[in-house]
Amino acid sequence: MNATRPRGLTEPAADAAIDAACRNLHLPTLRGQFSELADAAAHDQMTYRGFLAELLMAECDDRNRRRSERRIKAAGFPCEKALRTLDFEANSAIDPAAIHTLASCDWIRKGLPLCLIGDSGTGKSHLVIALGTEAAMASFRVKYVLATKLVNELVEAADEKLLTKTIARYGRGDLLCIDELGYMELDRRGAELLFQVLTEREEKNSMAIASNESFSSWTKTFTDPRLCAAIVDRLTFSGNIIETGSDSYRLASTRARAGQAQAG
Repeated sequence: MNATRPRGLTEPAADAAIDAACRNLHLPTLRGQFSELADAAAHDQMTYRGFLAELLMAECDDRNRRRSERRIKAAGFPCEKALRTLDFEANSAIDPAAIHTLASCDWIRKGLPLCLIGDSGTGKSHLVIALGTEAAMASFRVKYVLATKLVNELVEAADEKLLTKTIARYGRGDLLCIDELGYMELDRRGAELLFQVLTEREEKNSMAIASNESFSSWTKTFTDPRLCAAIVDRLTFSGNIIETGSDSYRLASTRARAGQAQAG
C-alpha cells in the first residue's frame, strides 16, 4: 500500500525531496540543474509540461554526452583529432565533400571498408581518428590500433593459444581503425594473422585503414603476392578510397612557422 505524500511542501522541503528522488532514480543532471531550470521556467512562465520536457531533455542530452565520451575513450585513440581542425586548404588532394559524407557514417552502417592512402604528413591519421571519433559520437563501437601493435598482439595470442578469442574480439565492434599500415614489412605469419582479422570483419563490420604506401606497393609489407592481392581485394571491394597525396602539409606548416619566427 502506497503511503500518501503530503501536498504543498515548502520550497526547502521540496528541494530536499527532489534531491533525494534524483539520487534514488540516478538522475545526476536533473539533480544538478533542477534549481537553475526551475528559476528559468518561472521567469519564462513555462507550462508544467514544458518544464517537465526541459528537465527530461537536459538529462537525456547529458547522458548521451557521457556515453559518447565513454565510447571515444574505449576506442583507444592516441590523441584528440576533429574534422573541424583539419586544414582542407593546406591539402587540396583531400575533398572536403567526400570527408563530410564519410562523417555521416553511412558506410559504417553498411559494413564497408575505408582506405586512406598517402605519404606521411598528409592527414591520414588525423582523418582516421576524426572519422572514428564521429562514429563513436554516433553510437558506433570503435577500436583504434596501430598495425604493428595489432600484428604483435596476434602473434602473441597465437603463441599462447588465444588466437581464436583475439580474432573474435577484433572482429566485433562496428569500426576497426588500423593506422600506419605499411611502415614495416610483415613476415608471412604476421600477414596471415592480419588477413584473418580482415576476413573476420569482411562484409559484416567496417574497417578504416591508413597506409603510407599505394596498393601497388603493398608487396613491401605483405611479401607474399597472392596474400597481398587477397588483402587488397578485401579492403577495396565496394569500399571507399581516399588519397591524401604526397605533399606533407605538416612539414609545410612547420616550415611556415619557422619562417615567421625568423621574420619576427
